[in-house]
Amino acid sequence: MSEDERNNNRNDKTRENNNFNITEMIVRVIITAIVVGLTAFFTPGFSIDGLWSLLIASVVIGVLDYLVERFTGMDASAFGKGIKGFLITVVILYVTRLIVPGFHVTWVGAIIGAIVIGIIDMIIPSRAVI
Repeated sequence: MSEDERNNNRNDKTRENNNFNITEMIVRVIITAIVVGLTAFFTPGFSIDGLWSLLIASVVIGVLDYLVERFTGMDASAFGKGIKGFLITVVILYVTRLIVPGFHVTWVGAIIGAIVIGIIDMIIPSRAVI
């Protein structure tokens, strides 16, 4: 394989990683909304006032997850990346509370919520879950 072919392959892979896919983002928001809704149902100290708060929180969680991944290179998965991923998930949930009206979570609720999200992610594995 020549030098030009290797560079072209590398550029193709970079383009694939940087492409924004609106369908993928919509699916991620929907799956995140389902997981966060289930988490709020099962977790004390974690509640959501309505559907709009749930959808907005899902978008905010997705954006925060993207920013964390983009700037740190770490996937914010409750169990996928050990204690760092777990703590990042807790912080993302707590910060979302400060941004989204109708999204209520305490520190303890965020910790328990991160555990519940990790369990749900083990049952229904998906990249869309925080």
